Amino acid sequence: MLQLLIIIAYFLAIIGIGVWSRRRAGSQEGFFVAHRRGTLLLITGSLLATALGGSSTVGMAGLGFAQGLTGAWWLLAGSVGLLILGFFFAKKVRGAALYTLPELAGKQYDSRVSLATSILIVVAWIGVVAGQIVAAGKVLSILGVGSLVFWMIVFTIVFITYAVLGGQFSIIRTDVFQSAILFVGIFVALALVLTNVGGLSGLEASLPPTYFAFPVSPEFDWKMLLSFLILVGATYVVGPDIYTRLFCAKEETTAQRSALLSAFLFIPLAFAIVLIGMSANVLYPGISPEQAFPQVINGILSPALSGLILAALVAALMSSADTCLLSQSVILTEDVLKRFHPSLGEAKTVLLTRVSVVILGLIALGLALVLKGVISSLLFAYTVFSCGLVVPVIAGFYKEKLKVTSEGALAALIGGGITGLLGRIPGLDIPLKEDLGLIGFAVSAILLFGVSWLTRKKR
Repeated sequence: MLQLLIIIAYFLAIIGIGVWSRRRAGSQEGFFVAHRRGTLLLITGSLLATALGGSSTVGMAGLGFAQGLTGAWWLLAGSVGLLILGFFFAKKVRGAALYTLPELAGKQYDSRVSLATSILIVVAWIGVVAGQIVAAGKVLSILGVGSLVFWMIVFTIVFITYAVLGGQFSIIRTDVFQSAILFVGIFVALALVLTNVGGLSGLEASLPPTYFAFPVSPEFDWKMLLSFLILVGATYVVGPDIYTRLFCAKEETTAQRSALLSAFLFIPLAFAIVLIGMSANVLYPGISPEQAFPQVINGILSPALSGLILAALVAALMSSADTCLLSQSVILTEDVLKRFHPSLGEAKTVLLTRVSVVILGLIALGLALVLKGVISSLLFAYTVFSCGLVVPVIAGFYKEKLKVTSEGALAALIGGGITGLLGRIPGLDIPLKEDLGLIGFAVSAILLFGVSWLTRKKR
């Protein structure tokens, strides 16, 4: 009962921040990019909370449960991606002073590329939001009150409500609050669960040696590591949720420093979460991997402490869900709908974005009700997105030097995205299916430069 009261209090606090932020969000600039006044603390906290969603808590603890230390690569790949973003592209992204990633693609190439980018992101990111909803249902269902479906619905209503109220202005501020809870929750849980298994030495004595192999293991070979670095890491180099954060920064230097600081903070978090999953394997060997984190909380902590850490997990899931949902909604409104109704004023644009938040959130809930796993659903979205968009966007920063064209970018986006999609469709039996995620990157690059060369030649 105490756990439930803490969760309810947390939900009310988050909605309260949304209500407080509504008036302060004000204009389109406030609702979309928080008036571009984000400090190092605000942007770093938001990047952390956004990244530490269902994949990096429930999902990654499940990887630790199933395969050991190599499960940390899910978040370490994100760290590598943020380092690349910070050193090479963060200043360029913030310097563009735009609202969305498709706007950036349109500025690099043309309106056709912008529209194709918008559609790809809106479709793919429904899967990302759905993954957070699935994870939230798994976490909250351990309260013993209400079913998995009930908590998925409640979670969706809460994060839609405060995203609608305050937009980025409220999300940036709740993300910092959530990051603080999350840090404390993860490391308190780690300390307590390690005590229960006899520390690191007890953990090592209880699990097979392969669980401590790193950077690769029999269950996680070099090809899988490469897949993580490219398919997951690339979404941090080029990603609508990450770029939205950088657009909110008050200056280019803030954007760069936030990306780099977040990258370094990812490292201890990655190993802490995986060690919790490994400890759960010792304490509760019969559970499913993605129940590892919730089971640890419910099984070894006091009601008050477990309630606080449940709030930390919900914070992680909520921050990822709201950021992705609002990014989708801004893209749908600004880059798709306004293309056909360019005369929409600022007030109507914000209203339409709020309506899009509700509609897309409900679609994601519907998808979540049929999904089975957090990591698998996120990999589906990341593969389609990364194979289609990462290569042309990165090349677009050096468009003149690389001599790439809009036609090449459009071909790369469509060809790479479809190749990645074929590799993730369940039940589809085609040659090299498991490798199509990596092949999709090659297809995207070949089409980008090949079609660019042909179109330049014709001119």
